[in-house]
Amino acid sequence: MLSKEKTIEQLENNIRVCQKCRLCKTATKAVPGEGNINSKIVFIGEAPGEMEDKTGRPFVGRAGQLLEKSLEKIGYKRENVWIGNIIKHRPPQNRDPLPDEIAACEGFLAMQLEAISPLLIVTLGRFSMNYFYPEGKISRDRGRVIRSGPYNVYPVYHPAAALRNPGMMKDFLSDFVGIPAVLKKLESSNTVTSNIPDVTEHDDGQLGLGL
Repeated sequence: MLSKEKTIEQLENNIRVCQKCRLCKTATKAVPGEGNINSKIVFIGEAPGEMEDKTGRPFVGRAGQLLEKSLEKIGYKRENVWIGNIIKHRPPQNRDPLPDEIAACEGFLAMQLEAISPLLIVTLGRFSMNYFYPEGKISRDRGRVIRSGPYNVYPVYHPAAALRNPGMMKDFLSDFVGIPAVLKKLESSNTVTSNIPDVTEHDDGQLGLGL
């Protein structure tokens, strides 16, 4: 059985040579994700942008700068957490990823998360949230914890959207500063999602933490 480190390394190598969808033909570099694979918290965005495509690293443009500053405010550096995207190659002109492209990358992210086994997944934007919670609405569900299979998912607005919209920026920052309290509450529940206290039920039957 491969170690966690070897598993992640192998996945990254497979992502870099992946040709499962059309995006590999227009992208410059694949962006597998990076950071501390032993972190209890991971951040998952939508897809690489222009700077990410050039460097092969996630969140290194203006949105990445906002993410790093927001992490610093809650006592983290980007190297303390793991950061990735649901899509591993940049869609042309930063268009929305298509369903078949998401499906093509789905296995990679699933295996990365299985290896890392985070206590909390912070989803950045609606595409990332809907990957875990298809019925979700970002304006309704942001800033609360939602169970998705074995994972605890905490949706926030995408940093790029926050940069374009002052209202979203306010919500993004307020939700972000709540992350340490969410993590502390999950840790106190012994990381067992079925025993998380103060669970409230969504109207559609999904479960979330009342925080």
